[in-house]
Amino acid sequence: MTYVRPKFRHPELVKNKLGYTVDYYEGALSTLCAGCGHDSISAGVVQACFEMNIEPHRLAKLSGIGCSSKTPAYFLSNSHGFNSVHGRMPSVATGANLANRDLIYFGVSGDGDTASIGMGQFVHVIRRNLNMIYIVMNNGCYGLTKGQDSATADNGSKNKTGQVNLFDSIDLASLAIELGSTFVAQSFSGDKTQLIPLIKAAINHPGFAFINVISPCVTFNNNVGSTKSYDFVREHVEATATMDFVPQMQEISVNYGKGSQKQVKMHDGSVIQLHKLAEDWDPLDRQSAINAVLNAKAKNEILTGLLYVNPDCQDLHHLLQTSATPLNELKKDVLCPGSEMLKEINADLR
Repeated sequence: MTYVRPKFRHPELVKNKLGYTVDYYEGALSTLCAGCGHDSISAGVVQACFEMNIEPHRLAKLSGIGCSSKTPAYFLSNSHGFNSVHGRMPSVATGANLANRDLIYFGVSGDGDTASIGMGQFVHVIRRNLNMIYIVMNNGCYGLTKGQDSATADNGSKNKTGQVNLFDSIDLASLAIELGSTFVAQSFSGDKTQLIPLIKAAINHPGFAFINVISPCVTFNNNVGSTKSYDFVREHVEATATMDFVPQMQEISVNYGKGSQKQVKMHDGSVIQLHKLAEDWDPLDRQSAINAVLNAKAKNEILTGLLYVNPDCQDLHHLLQTSATPLNELKKDVLCPGSEMLKEINADLR
């Protein structure tokens, strides 16, 4: 058995504006269980980057530990990557971002990696509004260590051994909104039609963009009684909107019905187009988003789609007023301003 993709591709594969076919955005063959929702998310990332004409070398993939954190090996093999230790991916992302703001930072985590050991780091990367995409592949269990309940397993959910979870779950989407994340979305790994536009919008967002993706574990948490199983999610999913992502500088042609369409203009002029389904929900209003999620939870529904976005936020570089030039590109005359400047600095400290 090999984990190397065959090099042959159909000669008439569609190319994007950069001249690349979609296979240029793929990675190694997955070693995850057949049918794992994580692989569908990886395929969504591949498709989103291909359609957005992103040069893979402009993107840095970061992850921690867990089944989900293995997935960066399965997409964009021509990009940068760093697999950190358990729960510490946000720190690595922060350091890399501050050193080189010109890259797109794509963080991948799991419910254990984020909601347990990495919770402290998750809180602070949101607070600092680091310009990155942060995807949690949420299956409600620890797949690498044989399926124990994670902190996102719902109260009353039954695992594969028949044990019922006694504790309330941590709702990562609600928590992200409460903590001040400037982009919060939720989706299902089996719904690429919704997930791909959300990934595109997250890449375009000028701050911290969080996507919580329910991704069933087919081996340990896809049984009857699990609230993270394929059947349960399909039966209880409720979408905020039918949406598409409209790239910048592309002509928009849409027929609007009164009260049925909503456009969210992104910082760079790009637009997320929404067809509103959920009642009393405004993606630009944080309180409205919190209420929508809580109301869905009270009805035992899983609310998916774009929950909240603040397109006019300032990321960490703007807050700290850092150099617009990546640190590795700064020249000696900037890094070493001279003895006279050093004397002035020392004088101010006396």
